[in-house]
Amino acid sequence: MDARLRRVNKEIADCKNDKSTNINIELIDNSPFHLRGSFEGPEDTPYQGGHFEDIVIPDSYPFQPVKMKFITKVYHPNVSSASGAICLDILKDAWSPVLTLKSTLISLQSLLCSPEPNDPQDAEVAKHYMTSRSSFEETARYWAQVYAGAPGKGKVPKVGAQDAVAIAGLEKAHVDQFEALGFERGKVIDVLRRLNYRGANVASISEDKVVEELLKN
Repeated sequence: MDARLRRVNKEIADCKNDKSTNINIELIDNSPFHLRGSFEGPEDTPYQGGHFEDIVIPDSYPFQPVKMKFITKVYHPNVSSASGAICLDILKDAWSPVLTLKSTLISLQSLLCSPEPNDPQDAEVAKHYMTSRSSFEETARYWAQVYAGAPGKGKVPKVGAQDAVAIAGLEKAHVDQFEALGFERGKVIDVLRRLNYRGANVASISEDKVVEELLKN
């Protein structure tokens, strides 16, 4: 058994034996080098619920960082809402061979508690976070309920049946306002999301500017 396999097997066992962290590791296709890790969203954050990771162990591990991305959709400034790619220094140039699967997953839990909007993976989400925190948290909570099974008030919609306006973190009244002018609803949602038409930021964006963007092809 080579050194990389011994180390990975030990780290997987360490995760399974440590019940205090609530971190779970599963093998994909029985390969110790392709894993699925899961952890609970931190308490008192919009992410309470199950979030999953896809983990690939590179050939030069532990001298190169593990490759991780979210396979559960997460609304967070440092996570791509499209691909699940993660902006976290220890997954790049701040990686050290002393780090482990468990410590890296714990760092991701901490990232959910403390976003870094000035170094975003998803610039649109970062703008939402910085300009309207309460609206951002409401949207992040909705995503956690829809995609990660987090508890919520009332009936949580199933994936595919969710409200596109809520997913975009917008106000229904704003979408209805511009849809009433004859614009297609999906385009209105896309333009308002890109303009960050949310919270206090609405006052700084004229209706003429929105219409101008909607008229572009």
